Amino acid sequence: MSPKLWKAARPGEPDVELCADRAEFDRTLARFAVPGHTAVVMTMGALHSGHASLIRTARERVGAKGLVTVTVFVNPLQFGAGEDLDRYPRTLDADLRLAAEAGADIVFAPRVEDVYPGGEPQVRVSAGPMGERYEGAFRPGHFDGVLTVVAKLFHLTRPDVAFFGEKDAQQLAVIRRMVRDLNFPVEIVGVPTVREGDGLALSSRNRYLSGPERATALSLSRALFAGRDAGLLAAGPAGERAVPGDADRVASPAAVRRAARAALEEATDAEPPLVPDYVALVDPADFTEVPDDFTGEAVLAVAARVGTTRLIDNIRLVFGPRPATTRPESAGHPADGAADAVRPGTGHAQAARPDAGPAPAGHPADRAAAAPAPDPAVPEPVAPDPAVADPARSTP
Repeated sequence: MSPKLWKAARPGEPDVELCADRAEFDRTLARFAVPGHTAVVMTMGALHSGHASLIRTARERVGAKGLVTVTVFVNPLQFGAGEDLDRYPRTLDADLRLAAEAGADIVFAPRVEDVYPGGEPQVRVSAGPMGERYEGAFRPGHFDGVLTVVAKLFHLTRPDVAFFGEKDAQQLAVIRRMVRDLNFPVEIVGVPTVREGDGLALSSRNRYLSGPERATALSLSRALFAGRDAGLLAAGPAGERAVPGDADRVASPAAVRRAARAALEEATDAEPPLVPDYVALVDPADFTEVPDDFTGEAVLAVAARVGTTRLIDNIRLVFGPRPATTRPESAGHPADGAADAVRPGTGHAQAARPDAGPAPAGHPADRAAAAPAPDPAVPEPVAPDPAVADPARSTP
């Protein structure tokens, strides 16, 4: 069986290869993979603008001649008893359209039997202590299921670089740790959270929310920004906002925690009420709570329920005075979400816009002639310094 070429609904829109089983995908990958320029974006489907940002970032990174695969697989191992596996939205036709428009070459939507032949795996990847904190405490076994499927999909898709959203900060942290500890030959790039105009972080589960529930759900992002702003105030005259794209630089972890918790507590009186699970200010390297005298980068994370829907959100903060020179976006930063990171020695990322017109037929390398030149008004990303490369970055 050959892969299905998903044809765009309107002339001039890009197409994408749909591979529905492992054999199809293996044949397609063998034809089109570009060594050193093969990227993957792993999803459970129900794609939205946040996923589109991941795909566009992957395309920019590998260039017009590279290969971008999007996986769509609702992984049963990461859903616990009573969670929303059965009702998790499946929207493959819409996913194909969004993936194509954002710049994907292949959508790999395997069956459960392709990912787990013989049924539920007897051997799994353990997330260890990192997987037992916060999200792991509320969803026991969740991160073991995440790491097991990510490891499987790394083997199946064989990428050079994988892109994950910073919205799932603890997931990103445990994936980076797995890659480093188990020597996966793949680079992990975190991509900043995409928010709606009112601040709500994009999530496939947002579609579960009623109008009143959505209004209450805004309390998560309000709590994060309240914590950030309290830290900025505590910084006093020495505090300053970060450069665009950087984390906010603040002072006083205690002030950040107090303000975020107070904002969430206030939302418990809303109608419908918010039911908080946790507020945490953690080190992104291991997701342990930071002390009140902490300096460096931290993640302020919140989780709560609104009605039957559970939501998570986070922002990055930096504690302590700003150094004399701005930190470069390098691969050595433990929670570096630089979407424009470039592997040392490969040069700059090449811009490729999803609105560049129809994708030429044949090998993805044929797109090179159709890709527009990078916008000179947009500064090119700077390659990270190999001297400070982090094994977790230079190795989902």
